[in-house]
Amino acid sequence: MLFCFLVLLVFQFLGEALTRLFALPIPGSVMGMMLLFFTLIKFPRLLTKLESAAMMMLQHLSLLFIPAGVGIMVSLTQVGDHWLAIVVAMVVSTLLTMIVTALSFAYFKRWNASTHGVEQEAEGENDA
Repeated sequence: MLFCFLVLLVFQFLGEALTRLFALPIPGSVMGMMLLFFTLIKFPRLLTKLESAAMMMLQHLSLLFIPAGVGIMVSLTQVGDHWLAIVVAMVVSTLLTMIVTALSFAYFKRWNASTHGVEQEAEGENDA
């Protein structure tokens, strides 16, 4: 298990180092994840070794949200001072996400139908 965590940390370190060394515009952790992905493709046996550690980390993923919750509690007075802006930002961003998701789904559904020759039903046909 310790070996698995070491491998994950080494790839995160490599990603951070490469990002800083070449001044890349992507986060080092993302670069490390890409390096790990290509390594796992090249060496599938490593995947079987890392799988158990990854599953354990996923089971305890909720623990990673504790620092964010503590940060909110520490700055609770600032959150209270700006509660209206925070609520508006949350509502607007949620609505925008839902709209973009629905429009994307509709676009790709039409694109899939035209690409694969699937016929779409007219909206009013099932009313009878």
